[in-house]
Amino acid sequence: MVTSLFRSFRINIFIYYFLTVNAFLAILHYFLAVVEVQNVFILALVMICFSILGGVMISKLAIDPLQEHIVSLEHLSKETLHELNLPISTIMTNTGMLKKNIKEEKELKRLFRIESACEMLQDRYKELEYMIKKQTSSKIEENFSLDELVKKRVDFLTHIYPQVEFVLELQKTEILSDITGLSKVIDNIIDNGVKYAPNSNRYDIKLKDNTLCFEDYGCGMDEVELMQIFDNYYQSDTNMQGFGIGLSMVKRFCDAQDIELNFKSKPDYGTRVLLKFKDN
Repeated sequence: MVTSLFRSFRINIFIYYFLTVNAFLAILHYFLAVVEVQNVFILALVMICFSILGGVMISKLAIDPLQEHIVSLEHLSKETLHELNLPISTIMTNTGMLKKNIKEEKELKRLFRIESACEMLQDRYKELEYMIKKQTSSKIEENFSLDELVKKRVDFLTHIYPQVEFVLELQKTEILSDITGLSKVIDNIIDNGVKYAPNSNRYDIKLKDNTLCFEDYGCGMDEVELMQIFDNYYQSDTNMQGFGIGLSMVKRFCDAQDIELNFKSKPDYGTRVLLKFKDN
């Protein structure tokens, strides 16, 4: 659908451009050969007016259908999000009610798995909502507790990595930032740390003096690798799952939010990631 849409754009623009250039040349020939206008200023003024008119028409032809398509997609996204919110809320509410009446451990585990899957759907819902808001707002910021956000993300990731012991030392810290974007940053950093530390079951997270520190005890990186980690699609181990875009996203977010980002790593010793937040 998208391919045919842009093919239609190209054909329409080509036809209009072809007709416009030929019309431009015909008018120029008419004024020079037929009317024999000698006043260069008048001729130039006519040509400029015609060029502006042609430019406006071509830009309108190119932009209007694309704008309509984007607006249509935006409306569809918002309507879809609205429709998704109800079943997610219904599942969460009913699983909560069922847990109160079920005592068997086996049944509780099943409900817990349903609840965890629903929480993951809810996170995807929030991310889609965040992306739509990001299109209409240049900067999304709010005050929140960074230590509470870290605990929440670790609780979520503990279900994904039950073999990892997360050691937390978190000082109470209030910041002004983009909470959804920062959640994705935290998830990406921890996910990378755990993936590249398959032989370690410990992951340290510390928060003190507006500095958030993540430390793993995995394979680590040398200086050459450290220079490449923010490149799109770069992976130090191509056998790992993923597309190598996580850390480039982390870097873009930190730059946009004025968060100082530092990586310290040593082969066979692990990696430390520091996020230094500005004072409110």
